Amino acid sequence: MAFFVILGICLSCLIFFSLWNQHHSKGKLPPGPTPLPFIGNILQVDVKNINKSLSMLAKEYGPVFTVYLGMKPTVVLYGYDVLKEALIDRGDEFSGKTQSSILSKVSQGLGITFSNGEIWKQTRRFSLMVLRSMGMGKKTIEDRIQEEVSYLLEALRKTNGSPCDPSYLLACVPCNVISAVIFQRHFDYNDEIFREFMEHFYRTLKVLASPWVQEKENKKSEFTMENLVITILDLFGAGTETTSSIVKYGLLLLLKHPEVTAKIQEEIARVIGRHRRPCMQDRNHMPYTEAVLHEIQRYIDFVPIPLPRKTTQDVKFRGYHIPKGTSVMTCLTSVLHDDKEFPHPEKFDPGHFLDEKGNFKKSDYFMAFSAGKRACIGEGLARMEMFLILTNILQHFTLKSLVNPEDIDTTPVQTGLLSLPPFYELCFIPI
Repeated sequence: MAFFVILGICLSCLIFFSLWNQHHSKGKLPPGPTPLPFIGNILQVDVKNINKSLSMLAKEYGPVFTVYLGMKPTVVLYGYDVLKEALIDRGDEFSGKTQSSILSKVSQGLGITFSNGEIWKQTRRFSLMVLRSMGMGKKTIEDRIQEEVSYLLEALRKTNGSPCDPSYLLACVPCNVISAVIFQRHFDYNDEIFREFMEHFYRTLKVLASPWVQEKENKKSEFTMENLVITILDLFGAGTETTSSIVKYGLLLLLKHPEVTAKIQEEIARVIGRHRRPCMQDRNHMPYTEAVLHEIQRYIDFVPIPLPRKTTQDVKFRGYHIPKGTSVMTCLTSVLHDDKEFPHPEKFDPGHFLDEKGNFKKSDYFMAFSAGKRACIGEGLARMEMFLILTNILQHFTLKSLVNPEDIDTTPVQTGLLSLPPFYELCFIPI
């Protein structure tokens, strides 16, 4: 019996290596470490620090290489030049999304995040149209954000300067903004329905069924109720978690660097004053605050490696042939922490986005929201929310840490997909 087991393993290994060598001998994929049978290169990739592993492999194999996460190959793109070429210059070819994760199976290939082909095109186009018609990027959405920020300031005042975890309150703002856009409704922060909103809002969406009854006769339409539900789930999930976590992480960095906080508050006092609330037009006159917001996103590297894409067709890329449907991993860390563009990328330094005269300096390497056709459709909304939340908080409150700044640990909590801030509490002292 043991003989047949060993024989089976040996035959499996021979078949695997035969297929692997055949695959590479035809030049179909970029080079990479030799995979082991069944497990591929899992032992060569530290899941707890995948960025470090990919960095080491990039040094050995170049900016385009292949790793096997199990039996299937994944092409890794590492560095600004290859990411720009693939995601921006040749976006259509790299615009597919893999369906291998638990999240993608839950979505059933619907919505914006995990859909492909015509479903993705129609859903993305429709979502952008709806968001814009509801005011995204315009004064109307700014008013909605301002209204939500006023509720946030009221809630922060009620803490009476006592230590608090800001997570829930910060999440209320973007969640309620999206709720206002989609449902035309604001939820009170203490409302039980609001607290359990993500669990129960499927029933609320049923009222939206009637507008799509003409769509039932359109056999090519992707606007099904199921797709609508998943799309709105995507908007709430991505829009709420991204913005609130970045702001929460930003507040932690400001506690760590009180000199940065002081400079922002000086700019707020000079440009806005104490009695007028901040507005988006102020951003053009606040280069230091704008630089800090960009540096927060660059430094924390919120989504180091987005969920893999896949090629939508056979692709000839930098001398390699990547077959249709191949999983493609884009390493955003390699761009956001590029030491040629950002000297000392491991340090939090708003100077990365300021020129010698103190003016805000744009960078093509700023891909915090990814790039190309699969970039986050809510980037504009998120940037508005972050600016208005941060400036309003610092206009009305002094941030007080419970520990000395030098003792604050800003090391992210790695979840595999996101770089989340560690748990902390702070005090909001009214000015």
